[in-house]
Amino acid sequence: MSRSRLFILAAAMAAAFPAFAADKPVAPTIEQMAAYPQFSGFTLSPDGRHIAALRGTGEDRVIAVWDTDALDKAPTLIGASSMKFSAVQFIKNDRLAVVLTQPYDLRGGSVVKTFISKLMITDLEGKEWREPLPQPRAATREAELMQALSNPTVLDSLPNDPHHILVVNNTGRNEGDVYRVDLRTFKAERIQMSEERVAGYVTDLDGNLRARLKQDVNPTGAYVSAEFREPSGKWVEHFRSYVKNRDQTQIIGFSNDPNIAFVQSNEGEDKTVIYEYDIAARTRKEVLFQHRFFNAGSVVTNPYRAAGEDFGQILGLTYQGPRGDEVEWVHPKMRALDAGLRQAMGIRNEKMRLVDPATGASATIEYPVEKNLSVIAMTPDMSTVLVSVDGASVPPEYHLFRNGQLTLLAKQYPDIDPRALGRTELVYYKARDGLDIPAFLTRPNPELCGPGPYNTVIHPHGGPWARDTMDFDGSMWVPMLASRCNVVLRPQYRGSQGWSRKLWMAGDAEWGGKMQDDKDDGAKWLIDQGLAKPGHIAMFGFSYGGYAAFAASVRPNGLYKCAIAGAGVSDIRRIWSRFYTNPFFRQAQAPTVDGLSPLDKAEQMQIPLMVYHGDRDQTVPIEQSEWFVNKAKAAGKPVVYHEIKDYAHGPAWTRRIMADQLRIIDNYLASDCGGTGL
Repeated sequence: MSRSRLFILAAAMAAAFPAFAADKPVAPTIEQMAAYPQFSGFTLSPDGRHIAALRGTGEDRVIAVWDTDALDKAPTLIGASSMKFSAVQFIKNDRLAVVLTQPYDLRGGSVVKTFISKLMITDLEGKEWREPLPQPRAATREAELMQALSNPTVLDSLPNDPHHILVVNNTGRNEGDVYRVDLRTFKAERIQMSEERVAGYVTDLDGNLRARLKQDVNPTGAYVSAEFREPSGKWVEHFRSYVKNRDQTQIIGFSNDPNIAFVQSNEGEDKTVIYEYDIAARTRKEVLFQHRFFNAGSVVTNPYRAAGEDFGQILGLTYQGPRGDEVEWVHPKMRALDAGLRQAMGIRNEKMRLVDPATGASATIEYPVEKNLSVIAMTPDMSTVLVSVDGASVPPEYHLFRNGQLTLLAKQYPDIDPRALGRTELVYYKARDGLDIPAFLTRPNPELCGPGPYNTVIHPHGGPWARDTMDFDGSMWVPMLASRCNVVLRPQYRGSQGWSRKLWMAGDAEWGGKMQDDKDDGAKWLIDQGLAKPGHIAMFGFSYGGYAAFAASVRPNGLYKCAIAGAGVSDIRRIWSRFYTNPFFRQAQAPTVDGLSPLDKAEQMQIPLMVYHGDRDQTVPIEQSEWFVNKAKAAGKPVVYHEIKDYAHGPAWTRRIMADQLRIIDNYLASDCGGTGL
């Protein structure tokens, strides 16, 4: 099919969806942002004949299944009763793996509020539901709790076996035992009993267990070993990485030559690389992929024997770019398909400047800043392809390319005007010690908000061993803040993972110190750029970002008018005492967590603060917020506190909870923040 025909079809399909008028952008309401995506989680059957997705309506989600040759007909809808759908995935042409979630109260010596997930298998009409690993009746309360918390996962859908999948039971202290499950009879055969401390398995292209990660401790320290399975069944260590060194080496896949593995490693490198490894000779071969500015990620191969000569061929290589997992296609068919789809969907490149925090070296590249496409799934011959398109200000939409035609399937949030969400770009600024700090800058739309400078929110990510990306923010924090005419800066402060080993390790023992300075330096940079309005800057973060907001509230001579701490850590000693009974946490991260403990200075708060926390949070206990709030209030400090019922450390259980969380942030910045709003 020609590229011009692709473009014509895309334009025709887009016309079938409502377009926003050319007048002033309309800011989304809290209810629009809190709603479930109208459609999400699209998945394609291996033969390309069916598509499934989650459809959201009010507080409910159902699974919708379409025939790809009859997309004009209504889909089959599959519902649930007490539990809620959180994910759906084709594992065979006629079978779906479905993850369901619900609140759960663990009743032992005390009541622990949490959530549990369950994996189920169903047909395309939802008539038959089966657990892949049925569990025997629990004889004790302890066994009942263990079963409730177990969460089986699909290790390998075995794309070349029409009847079986591999499932890991994920119970106890390790990765769990591996079972081959027959989807006709649902008999489960255990093919691997896990040893203690096993952390994960890797299969080859034939679905054989060939590699695994294992954690252990010796006199030198805690380490992770990467092991291969020999033909005799014996597991043999080939790589060892000590966690205190922050080296990470893991086996990520196998070539169509069963003796060649793909290994990802940062040993001796500032950023991870991917190389081929000869298992029999125990020899590192050529580097497959190394990116100058980002970590190499994974190898994308064609797993289908039906692909003929393309079986096992490398289609692309991924890296952790501005949008997270990005791919460079190397297979000629994929290169041509990708180019045609980009032209058809109007995806255009712009100039983008990249800077390496490790060296200060820079380069200007061509990059799709506004929006990008991702291949979700495809058939063995690559003739049917499911893709998504999104950007920081473009809510995801889904397209199907089949039989030479491109069809727009759905938009996640068709009622949200993307023009109101501003524009996001990757920027870099200098910290006070000269380190280059990457950041994602979102500017509000001048058509909606007028010319700058603007009110500003510094929005640090959680973790801190994590990072932000430039795709659409499903939490709706950034879209909401930008649509309310705030500049939003997401600093990738030192301690952030995924930009370079140097930036990552520069945050060690700098909690509330240089890590916090990086955020303040970002605020100063925005003022210098004429974007931020001095005296009208706030900090809002969640988890570690909540810690940063606590820290901002007690550090003297700050730049912030107020701060918002969501599920934040206020006492860095007590939070980590929960985790550092594990030698891997203790040796890998414990030495890096040192510095300011905001609780120590709660009675010395410098600026107004709003705190919120969910009562089902099992990552950061709600006491971390309660301790700080109680101490600050006792000292007469201006702190507002919201406990959110049935909210955990992540996605909201109901749309009402989601709306409540967004609303308290929105209202605080609009009308409080010390009394008059930001």
